[in-house]
Amino acid sequence: MSVLMHACVLVVQTLALPLQLAQLLGVCRLYKRVFPALMDRLSLAYNRKMHEKKRELFRELLRFSSRDEPLRLLEVGCGSGRGCKVTCTDPNPHFKDYLQKSMDKNDHLVYENLVVAPGEDLRVVEDNSMDVVVCTLVLCSVKNTPRVIQEAKRVLRPVLLR
Repeated sequence: MSVLMHACVLVVQTLALPLQLAQLLGVCRLYKRVFPALMDRLSLAYNRKMHEKKRELFRELLRFSSRDEPLRLLEVGCGSGRGCKVTCTDPNPHFKDYLQKSMDKNDHLVYENLVVAPGEDLRVVEDNSMDVVVCTLVLCSVKNTPRVIQEAKRVLRPVLLR
């Protein structure tokens, strides 16, 4: 069993070598800068295709707000909502310019801020402070999906079912 374990460790280390080399050479930092621009371009086609579906999904969000204030929406991963105050989170600070460009196009939104944090660690967002949490095309790329769900539950305000 020990030989098999050593062989598996060697295979994993060999497969991870390009990632370690990229990190050492600073390519990962470059990727963090290029990725938002790439996603901005790709999202144009996606948003055109999904516009009506998103409109349908987001249309009913206001019913989750019981206050006389705008709906407070937390978007895990940069994105948008409808007729609400939006707080966006993303671990990559280089999305901020693209997020601002998106917010400028969507003047029906009140943009509160961008929290540079992974979905697994949203401690800067207060407990029970959000009416809605949205994770669109994000859960497939986080490191710990159950932790993101825990954080979403923590920041959601309690709601009484009518």
